[in-house]
Amino acid sequence: MPVATTSATPSLSVHQRALRSNVVKKAIMAVTGLVLITFLLFHMFGNLKMFVDAEAYNHYASWLHDDILYPILPHGWFIWIFRVVLLACLVGHVYCAASLWRAARHARSSKYVHAAHRPEQTYAARTMRVGGVILLLLVIFHLLMFTTRSVQIGFDSASTPYEMMIGAFSLENWWVVLIYAIFVGVVCMHVRHGFWSAFTTLGANVGPNARIALNCLAYFVAVLLFVGFMLPPVAIMFGMVN
Repeated sequence: MPVATTSATPSLSVHQRALRSNVVKKAIMAVTGLVLITFLLFHMFGNLKMFVDAEAYNHYASWLHDDILYPILPHGWFIWIFRVVLLACLVGHVYCAASLWRAARHARSSKYVHAAHRPEQTYAARTMRVGGVILLLLVIFHLLMFTTRSVQIGFDSASTPYEMMIGAFSLENWWVVLIYAIFVGVVCMHVRHGFWSAFTTLGANVGPNARIALNCLAYFVAVLLFVGFMLPPVAIMFGMVN
């Protein structure tokens, strides 16, 4: 007697659904992370206009806030669209990171997972979650100081962008430079691991040579960002820009 067959596709198991969900979250983290790194590179380049003169830096700040894509968009529209996109990337990045951390923590609590089988991680990788929390707090402080001007250190509400930088990073405000250095250092540690992890998630880590290239690029981008962001405040503090 022939055995009846069915063409119905069996539903995905809970493990398969969780695996697919984690893959999507990792992809979202990779894409949003690369968007944020690209923003940091452009922001760093803009800050280096401090070494041209006050007019160049103030013009850059004015162009950034009012004139990008004008007259395609009305004055000032782009910066708000840009901020919404960055905020969406940041929220998506943090949410996926927290979700994946919870999933990893749950997996580690399973009797089938042993610490001896975990791959070795760099210091940056091990501190990504703690660094991410510190980074979020410092980003809020940075926005309160230089975007909303709710925190005014060395400048007032009437100061130009150039005067804000000069006042905030003057020698008497050395502690602001120190906080900024910690901020940038945490960012660059996050970027070093995040850059490598993002391209690995997106399939670029295809072999030993690719792994070496990605590591070199990750370190290069991290060091470039650290040096580029720290040059203006250090130069201001030691009187090389005034």
